[in-house]
Amino acid sequence: MSHEHAPPGMGGTDARRPSPRAALERLRGRSERATRLTHTEQLPARPGRHASWPDGIRAEVTEAVRAAGIERPWAHQARVIEHALRGDSVVISTGTASGKSLAYQVPVLHALLDGGAAPNGRGATAVYLAPTKALAADQLRAIRRLAAPLGTAVRPAAYDGDTLPEERSWAREHANLLLTNPDMLHRGLLPAHRRWSSFLRALRYVVIDECHVYRGVFGSHVAQVLRRLRRVCAHYGADPVFLLASATTAEPGTAAGRLTGLPVAEVTEDASPRGELVFALWEPPLTEARGERGAPVRRTATAETAELLTDLAAQDVRTLAFVRSRRGAELIALIAQERLAETDRALAGRVAAYRGGYLPEERRALERALHRGELLGLAATTALELGVDVAGLDAVLLAGYPGTRASLWQQAGRAGRQRQGALAVLVARDDPLDTYLVHHPEALFQRPVETTVLDPGNPYVLAPHLCAAAAELPLTDADFAPGPPALFDPGAAALLPKLAARALLRRRGDSWYWTKRERPADMVDIRGQGGDPVRVVEADTGRLLGTVDAGAAHSTVHEGAVHLHQGRSYVVRELDLGDAVALVEESNPPWSTSAREVTELSVLETDIEVPWGPARLCFGSVEVTHQVVSYLRRRLLTGEILGETRLDLPPRTLRTRAVWWTVTEDQVDAARMDPEILPGALHAAEHASIGMLPLFATCDRWDIGGVSTALHPDTLLPTVFVHDGHPGGAGFAERAFHTARGWLTATRDAIAACECLSGCPSCVQSPKCGNGNDPLHKAGAIRLLTELLRH
Repeated sequence: MSHEHAPPGMGGTDARRPSPRAALERLRGRSERATRLTHTEQLPARPGRHASWPDGIRAEVTEAVRAAGIERPWAHQARVIEHALRGDSVVISTGTASGKSLAYQVPVLHALLDGGAAPNGRGATAVYLAPTKALAADQLRAIRRLAAPLGTAVRPAAYDGDTLPEERSWAREHANLLLTNPDMLHRGLLPAHRRWSSFLRALRYVVIDECHVYRGVFGSHVAQVLRRLRRVCAHYGADPVFLLASATTAEPGTAAGRLTGLPVAEVTEDASPRGELVFALWEPPLTEARGERGAPVRRTATAETAELLTDLAAQDVRTLAFVRSRRGAELIALIAQERLAETDRALAGRVAAYRGGYLPEERRALERALHRGELLGLAATTALELGVDVAGLDAVLLAGYPGTRASLWQQAGRAGRQRQGALAVLVARDDPLDTYLVHHPEALFQRPVETTVLDPGNPYVLAPHLCAAAAELPLTDADFAPGPPALFDPGAAALLPKLAARALLRRRGDSWYWTKRERPADMVDIRGQGGDPVRVVEADTGRLLGTVDAGAAHSTVHEGAVHLHQGRSYVVRELDLGDAVALVEESNPPWSTSAREVTELSVLETDIEVPWGPARLCFGSVEVTHQVVSYLRRRLLTGEILGETRLDLPPRTLRTRAVWWTVTEDQVDAARMDPEILPGALHAAEHASIGMLPLFATCDRWDIGGVSTALHPDTLLPTVFVHDGHPGGAGFAERAFHTARGWLTATRDAIAACECLSGCPSCVQSPKCGNGNDPLHKAGAIRLLTELLRH
């Protein structure tokens, strides 16, 4: 349900289902699990706080909302509605189940009713943008239910890649609420804006749901799409108000302003009621298995989560397990089914998997079964993190830290949505960040969530969007006027002569025009990977399974890689980079693969340099040369390394942004660092800092890379670099520079907290190190970081 005001009694607990704390005690009750629970946090229940409906809302709208069972809004919903009615762009950033959807639905419905009196029957219009088609489809169903009493005055329509041509025509001519996504806006609507002129001329509101998803390079691309939308709307005399909804994030107004280019008010105080949440941190034990360099290996989060899901289902606790991969979701469900079948075959049928790739009707059936209590356990990818409301859940298991605190709370909030008590358990992976978090609970429970990071000024992102904008309407000086509100970044105008030199734009008078026959929108991948995608083709049948981003092909579909598609496993037989195709054959090996690469880096320009005593902290532009040289095979459940295979792939060059720090010879001496130890200490510090950066910037460790050296030719000092993994940068290295003290302090503490002797995957070993995690010196990294931070 979109408005999430279900009364407390619906679907709540019954006598057979234990309380969250009782369920947790049963999980830890076995003697071998006594040390796995590292911390328990109790978030108390909270009463709700209502407000009156703001003045000015049409009576028909409030009556429709009351018909849906909602008499009055929560206080934060009322504040958002007031901003919207005044014409202020606003972002609501509150917890799950807090009714964010209703906060933007009410002003949108109010505006759409104006269409009944319009001469053309169109009147005001609105656009709803979602990051996934599934979320847009859920919102379409929800708005139809809510607006049913309003009759034909509200005419919603989906507009995405699955929409049939005749449905697209109807949407363009008759719909007044268009539910779509940024890619369709970029490829379908903006290039054809003249055909959409009546819709755009009347555009009153643009709703951007789950806006925290738009980060990094993807977020930078979406920011340019939204600026192009504002520009085309202005051409038709419209100035829409932006209404944004986000999971809880730091500085949501600032992030929303960078995304839209507009001043955005923020509403962050959550006035909705909440049941008690018991949040546990859980660390799997070390095993007898050994990894690289003989390092100890922990039991995998997959195996541990499957065991916990089994136990909770056996207790009649409705549980959702979030897993990072499709294969992991299937595997956890399968293990739980097998273990439950040993005691009760009927219970085994009440656990399932849920992931992308299922048919919509299959997903809806699983959601209904979970809601009704027919399913007790569901292992899911993040397909269930956004938008889909599954009520009645008692517990959530997280198989590994999901990458950001925003996602952590989004996932944990899937349980207890009907105000009943809930249990959440974070099961740590064998990873520096996960290990740090389960031993430093204050990093989760006493710190605000991250700031959403994106860089609208990235020239690699700006340039193709300037071409797309010129194809839509010729560019003029007004498009580059300083704001606020501003359209394009101040540095954008300097790109125009460069685009003209490449014969992409042509200047006539005071305007710049697109010169090619191709549509520039078709040449831009707003997901931001760059290059022509590599097609993944089944070798025996020639069937196209999908595509892989060009920048990721070397590390994901190299020869021998295990590739997952719609729940099936394939092994790559051949990667043909010339034809951009990877040939695969179906197989189900009991291992996963991870690529290893070597990296060289040169400094192009230092933008900022600050002293830390004799050390230096820097930020600037770099050129990085990568080469994938081998891949490892790891056993699925234990993580044990089965072997390494060499690869012969060409190097790739990347110009991007980096943060780096240097230390002097005196500091090396002060850290009691012998020359033979220094490379391993720097290397260990580099690995651990990459693993810890997602705690401070909204990134994944696979979005960033690093280089360390005892004598770098550009600095002439021992240096550690951490760089963005995208052309032009994604904002992560810049965030690292500005939070360097906290980031590197957490890095040192994470290494020191690990119980291993000389380094392991939980502290300083990296799954993508091209040097085979050699050399590494754990104790030296601690001493070196301590000396660096002393200043």
